[in-house]
Amino acid sequence: MRITADTNVLLRVVVPGDEAQQEIAIETLKNAESVAISVHALCELAWVMERRYDLSRTAIAAAIRLFMNTRNVVLNRPTVEAGLAVLEAGGDFADGVIAFDGQWLGAETFVSFDKRAVKLLEGQGTAALLLAC
Repeated sequence: MRITADTNVLLRVVVPGDEAQQEIAIETLKNAESVAISVHALCELAWVMERRYDLSRTAIAAAIRLFMNTRNVVLNRPTVEAGLAVLEAGGDFADGVIAFDGQWLGAETFVSFDKRAVKLLEGQGTAALLLAC
């Protein structure tokens, strides 16, 4: 079976909690022919791991890499790597994903009210503009 994993399934794999659900999630992913993981699900995963479980960026990056390096997982690797680059530099995974997708769609400059995101993206060579009131 080829499946798409929802964020709550991914969370059950990487965050301790309900042992029965964790076992089902792991077995479901392990037994699938392929597991499609959308970038959206990974953005949600990173957000929930940080905000709900108060996990470090290191732990979040490790969880995302776990899925990236799983034999039957299919994902948009360049976009995920862009998100990880910003996450590991101290920013939000989603900001890296958004900036990368924007460039892919033809944008020249990432714009935001988020000072940290703009600074991190500029530091990585991405054109970014801080909007101010």
